[in-house]
Amino acid sequence: MGRYSNRIKDSVKEIWDSVTCDFTANGYRLPTEAEWEYASRGGQFSIGTKYAGSNDIDEIAWYKDNSDSIIHEVKKKLPNELGLYDMNGNVWEWCWDWYARNLPNNVTDPTGCALGSYRVRRGGCYNSSNYAMTSRSSKYPYDNTYYDGYGFRVVRTATE
Repeated sequence: MGRYSNRIKDSVKEIWDSVTCDFTANGYRLPTEAEWEYASRGGQFSIGTKYAGSNDIDEIAWYKDNSDSIIHEVKKKLPNELGLYDMNGNVWEWCWDWYARNLPNNVTDPTGCALGSYRVRRGGCYNSSNYAMTSRSSKYPYDNTYYDGYGFRVVRTATE
């Protein structure tokens, strides 16, 4: 079983390593880490709250202290300024970027590292106490270990 599992992992890793993103194309994709954080903070409508839409974590997130260790249906908490729900807590959300310990400074619309082993996850999850807007984590995107605390939301690049 172990060898079979490693072959699947290697095969999926090869696929992930060959995936690219054309940021100029018209279509749907995972958000970059910068896009995810901008949306979480409320974009141009940000009111400067500690969490995505509130200073009270219980108003906007399912996390370790209030989730009963389960994922909850979306829209059961308050949205942020952009009308986005569950930007903090409930499930970790995948971002396009390869993980880097240090983020670049003074860069407009960064798309992350060109290469890496881990993809960025943002927002925390239902069994986490790490759920602030600035919370970031990483994971192998091709890990075949089952865990229900991952999710994603898509963004659309609209070209003219």
